Amino acid sequence: MKRTTTTIAGLAPTTLERLRLVSTATLTTQLFKRGLRNTFVRGVHRVSRPGPNLVGPAFTLRNIPSREDIDQLKVFEDPEHPQRKSIETVPPGHVLVVDCRGDTGAASAGGILLARLEVRGAAGFVSDGCVRDTPEIAGMAFPVYCAGGSAPLNLVRHHAADTQRPIGCGGVAVYPGDVIVGDGEGVVVVPAHIADEVAVDAAEQESLEEFVTAEIRAGRPLPGTYPPNDATRARYAKWRGRRAKK
Repeated sequence: MKRTTTTIAGLAPTTLERLRLVSTATLTTQLFKRGLRNTFVRGVHRVSRPGPNLVGPAFTLRNIPSREDIDQLKVFEDPEHPQRKSIETVPPGHVLVVDCRGDTGAASAGGILLARLEVRGAAGFVSDGCVRDTPEIAGMAFPVYCAGGSAPLNLVRHHAADTQRPIGCGGVAVYPGDVIVGDGEGVVVVPAHIADEVAVDAAEQESLEEFVTAEIRAGRPLPGTYPPNDATRARYAKWRGRRAKK
């Protein structure tokens, strides 16, 4: 599909609008139709205040296990430290996605770093590890998804190795620029090169499912309704046409 003019973070405005409205459940179905089965980040949920969908391209940070002779507090004095540099270099509209190898024994960020991301215009934060300062973060509108809370600082378990390389997050491969979508259920990773078409088809799927749900609530049985047969699709076309005229 030809890409239209973009206004934020390398995504077409129409794609952003659609992805902000569709669910991760719908997106996983659309990705499944395209042969992609492993796209939902496991063990991660929203710990900040509920709000609109998180949507933005991935900016990646990779951690490896920490080592006591290297990971001392003084490393944070270096502005080139990968964790601190990632906070200062994530482009506006992007999502910082952190590979913690699923290790929940320490935090991968805390309230101050996440506040800095918010001020800099990042779209959100996703980690398959934990964060600290969760009581504070619970009140933030800034979207934060992780495996839960853990008070120890990152150096206890994590050594920030590098940024903007392919990583694993919650068992899912994440490449820089992949489109991250988060809702109340969790986070899905959409390959960037199909994001536009997936967004279009996801919006159509949700429109159809809204009609099907109404049909089911009105008493129609599952066979022929879900999935819809030709007769159901014909009724849907008329329903959609009437809505378009309003």
